[in-house]
Amino acid sequence: MAQNIQIKVANSMDLDGILKLQSQNQISQGGTLSAELSRNQIKEMMTDMPQIVAYVNDKMVGFILTTSQAMHKKRQVPIVEAMFTSYAGLKTDSYIYGPVCVSEAHRGKGLAQLMFNELLYQVPNREGILFIKSDNVSSLRAHEKMGIKKVSSFNFNTAEFNVFSYLFSSNEGKKHGNKHKL
Repeated sequence: MAQNIQIKVANSMDLDGILKLQSQNQISQGGTLSAELSRNQIKEMMTDMPQIVAYVNDKMVGFILTTSQAMHKKRQVPIVEAMFTSYAGLKTDSYIYGPVCVSEAHRGKGLAQLMFNELLYQVPNREGILFIKSDNVSSLRAHEKMGIKKVSSFNFNTAEFNVFSYLFSSNEGKKHGNKHKL
């Protein structure tokens, strides 16, 4: 049976879903998210840049969060500082891509790619920079499959992280409608 997928820019009505999915995918819960953002932090991020969410049959199953460098400078998150020390980016309007989360039941079905395409449509011609823990094989594989390239690496709190970057033209983020079938 086909499932209806909706990919869209998040708004305040999506906050509870983002927080719930984020909580379910923390390392302490067996997931791979190593940081937990507060409701206020995510709300503030929504005023700064597009945050992308995925719904399957009206249930939130994924998100991509983003942060501008200007907002990061206000927050000064140590792991992000370590990433920027390792790789400063090509442009001053580069942004931080992530965290990214897809519910366990929906991984490997192309949702991350659909959300990424929507993000590229919303924020064309800007460099996105992200880091992935080197032992997170599924995330590394998914992002390499999307054409995102490794540009550096760094160590933080005894863990090794890979830094990736992308800069795609607006054509590569072309919108194909926000309703999809799984």
